[in-house]
Amino acid sequence: MKLVFIGTSIAIVWYMRHHKVVKQTYNNDQDTFRHYFLVLPCFVLALLIHPVFNVMEVLWTFSLYLEVVAILPQLVLLQHSRNIDNLTGNYIFLLGAYRALYIINWIYRFFTENHQVRWIPWVSGLVQTALYADFFYYYIKSWKNNEKLKLPE
Repeated sequence: MKLVFIGTSIAIVWYMRHHKVVKQTYNNDQDTFRHYFLVLPCFVLALLIHPVFNVMEVLWTFSLYLEVVAILPQLVLLQHSRNIDNLTGNYIFLLGAYRALYIINWIYRFFTENHQVRWIPWVSGLVQTALYADFFYYYIKSWKNNEKLKLPE
């Protein structure tokens, strides 16, 4: 399954970068977030804070830290464009809700699996869910008022 996940992820990125229909919707002027400023700090943090110092554990921790901030370029782009179409708004909301449901899963597993504490994934998941909080607020507010989703400047 991991090979299928990695393969489909690579295919999606390739499609977004090279398919002309998708490339026509990309606006380079609004995409000002420099994602490489996220990768290096996440890697350094993985080298410093990890469960066990070996290659696989450091890479696993790095992937967790990078997953936390992976949504930031999209959120910043949405903040710049302000007007968000329904498909994108629903996608971001459901992505954040998916992460928030992980918290419920962790609470359940804590009480059913010998009270194991997993600090790195828990803190990472809480931080990631907190990053969505502002978007959740405006998404629910626009849904409640039956308006088009708009983010403030």
